[in-house]
Amino acid sequence: MFPALETQLPDPYEDFMYRHLQYYGYFKAQRGSLSNSATYQHIQKNNPQYLLNGSLGEKDDLIPDTLQKEKLLSTTLSPQLFIFIFIFLRRSFALAQARIQWPGLGSLKPLPPGSTRFSLAGTTGAYSHMLSSPRLRSRQLLYDELDEVNPRLREPRELFSILSTKRPLQAPRWPTECEVIKENIHHIEWAPPQLEYLYQPTGNEKVPEIVGEKKGTVVYQLDSVPTEGSYFTSSRVGGKRGIIKQLAVTLQGPEDNTLLFESRFESGNLQKAVRVDTYEYELTLRTDLYTNKHTQWFYFRVQNTRKDPTYRFTIVNLLKSKSLYTVGMKPLLYSQLDADTRNIGWRREGNEIKYYKNNTDDGQQPFYCLTWTIQFPYDQDTCFFAHFYPYTYTDLQCYLLSVANNPIQSQFCKLRTLCRSLAGNTVYLLTITNPSQTPQEAAAKKAVVLSARVHPGESNGSWVMKGFLDFILSNSPDARLLRDIFVFKVLPMLNPDGVIVGNYRCSLAGRDLNRHYKTILKESFPCIWYTRNMIKRLLEEREVLLYCDFHGHSRKNNIFLYGCNNNNHKYWLHERVFPLMLSKNAPDKFSFHSCNFKVQKCKEGTGRVVMWRMGILNSYTMESTFGGSTLGSKKGTHFTTEDLKSLGYHVCDTLLDLCDPDQTKFTQCLAELKELLRQKIHKKFNELGRDKDLEGSWSNISLSDIESSTSGSDSSLSDGLPVHLANIADELNQKKKMLQRKKKKSLQTRKQRNEQYQRKNLMRKLKLTEDTAERAGFASTLQKQTNFFKNSENSSSLPVKNENPRLNETNFNRRDKDTPLDPSMTTLILPKNKEKMQKQQPGFTVSCSPKRTINSSQEPAPGVKPNWPRSRYRATKRSCVAVAAYPSLHIYTYP
Repeated sequence: MFPALETQLPDPYEDFMYRHLQYYGYFKAQRGSLSNSATYQHIQKNNPQYLLNGSLGEKDDLIPDTLQKEKLLSTTLSPQLFIFIFIFLRRSFALAQARIQWPGLGSLKPLPPGSTRFSLAGTTGAYSHMLSSPRLRSRQLLYDELDEVNPRLREPRELFSILSTKRPLQAPRWPTECEVIKENIHHIEWAPPQLEYLYQPTGNEKVPEIVGEKKGTVVYQLDSVPTEGSYFTSSRVGGKRGIIKQLAVTLQGPEDNTLLFESRFESGNLQKAVRVDTYEYELTLRTDLYTNKHTQWFYFRVQNTRKDPTYRFTIVNLLKSKSLYTVGMKPLLYSQLDADTRNIGWRREGNEIKYYKNNTDDGQQPFYCLTWTIQFPYDQDTCFFAHFYPYTYTDLQCYLLSVANNPIQSQFCKLRTLCRSLAGNTVYLLTITNPSQTPQEAAAKKAVVLSARVHPGESNGSWVMKGFLDFILSNSPDARLLRDIFVFKVLPMLNPDGVIVGNYRCSLAGRDLNRHYKTILKESFPCIWYTRNMIKRLLEEREVLLYCDFHGHSRKNNIFLYGCNNNNHKYWLHERVFPLMLSKNAPDKFSFHSCNFKVQKCKEGTGRVVMWRMGILNSYTMESTFGGSTLGSKKGTHFTTEDLKSLGYHVCDTLLDLCDPDQTKFTQCLAELKELLRQKIHKKFNELGRDKDLEGSWSNISLSDIESSTSGSDSSLSDGLPVHLANIADELNQKKKMLQRKKKKSLQTRKQRNEQYQRKNLMRKLKLTEDTAERAGFASTLQKQTNFFKNSENSSSLPVKNENPRLNETNFNRRDKDTPLDPSMTTLILPKNKEKMQKQQPGFTVSCSPKRTINSSQEPAPGVKPNWPRSRYRATKRSCVAVAAYPSLHIYTYP
């Protein structure tokens, strides 16, 4: 009857439904393992009583005669279901390529004649078997340990879920100008068993003369590096298209001991290497892409090493006049053979370390040099040098992948995409909190916002962040308590583009992101624009207790914070409690005396200042040194990755101290802060040669006046926007201003509309009353004004008596009748045509006080022109006659 149902052609509708259900999570099996009704049909001619039997996990037993199916359906199914199936069959007949099968409903058995209902024999068992089938299983239902159905729905799918074990990691996207080698660079994580001491300068360190290309041989050089004047246009996975060139020199034989350099990998930075002697090389670092400065971070590979000789490396184009290398900081070395054979990772190495000014004068900004000597541990080894322990974008993705695949951690750590960077790399956002029992409990939680790597060359921020995540995601009782009382918003890498290409400070926009948190250019600075917007929305939902941005510092040792002085006397010195507590919890790493809380104008675009002005009292920048500690048991030693990760734990510990219901610690810290400030003020006044009574109101002294600026911070001044972005910003600002001019304030409620209508009516009535009174008795009005002015000259500081009945009606914004008026309301404003008016009104002289008060004893000295304040209530110009201005009586208040 329906020949289309008996054809063996592929079924497009069935294929569509399969893909549709697979997309929404109902199928787990691959297409090849799914039973196909067109391929697997087993006809039971001897048992026509069953329409179907089994589930999708079994081969379907179908009745071949479609007419028998219709008869059986008509006698066993309800009328509504029969109509639905009939319509479906008609549509299938219209398509001429459709098939219907009903797996998983159990065995449909016919009832006695005349019955219009159907019976599902063994439905429960078949349904349970269907759910347990590996080929058809809903992902929206939860299963218990016995693999039985739990009547609870799974949490909805995450819209921006990105990491999965079934998918490879997102490959980093590079600017299309950058060449990238195909090798995968990976380092093991290792902490030295013994302390690594700072280098002690002897004063006899050699200062090598800069030779350059003229007397040396270039053994490695990047072809083209986008610098200032160019700007980012496009990106792709793998960077530049085409064949990767061999930039290192070709060895002439096994006796050739020339080092082979390479830096075209993730976070690598080295532009050129010049061989000036057998074992001596001059190195030039690459500036941040699309800029001509910010040379600080270095990370490169050397091959073809020799064990016995002493090598000398000299970096010739550093830009900072001060560096931790002058006080003993050593570069980092990584040996691949040591890592493979002895499981040893990064370690501090180097001798004869010297940081000095480059004598080469080319008329541009001065350069500084860093030189050191080293002996490699093995022959024919592959080694790496770095300014600090690298932490790449791929390292972060691997860590987040482990968190996403952890069945316990993924329950309280939700991974989202905040945005895409300029090159299209994902900026990750983690929300960490334990599920709340009630909506009220969830709303009562305060928020903590942490971020890192806005400056890509400051990898120490990532190690502190890793330590924080390791602890907050652990099963520690303190970690569980923190997740119970806080909502953590974590941005582990704000500038992935800069991290990938090996920049020190800038993004691919060629600018320091930590100077543009006020930006309106969402497309050019997406990472910080979306960060600020996320925090703004978060502040509307809940209180943000703390904001902290993790950075690195190349001029000071130890770890410290930059904060913002609080102007509210109610919370005086409260912003300093968290740093002081942190210094007590980590006394050998954190220095409270290195902290600074002054807000400078040049730092208005930084994250901590912008978030502070948005209302976050505890807004900080955490600076971790590239060097080591000068405190406690770690004095004179380098920081390792374990030291930095331990600081992440101390941040969590200090948060618990800050929010402890027992405020003993908080009170003690406040008292200690007041005493420290008292001593600081006394020292400051002694330096100035002044005497100050600290027993008086010393707490009213401005904290900004006694604190030094943060000019010693490892920060740069804002360069402004590039030309192409400045033009876009100007256009956006002009459009914004035009919209603000055209935009009228919309009235959202009927109450507001009624109030506006009442105000307009009241103004109209008052204006009519005033005009009528002036026309009726202008002469009497002038007489009253004259008496008023005479009384104002002889009046004392007594309250002003209101002579106008309208004044009593409005009550000066509901003031009491006996309350003195605001002195600004008694200010007299003379009209511009005063002389002309006096000529028209002979015998009438205007006498007024130029002061804002009515006290005649405070009149200005003779011959001195008084400084007249500008009144907000001007005299109304009349067309009929010029009227002298008098104290503002036209004051209208509205409910």
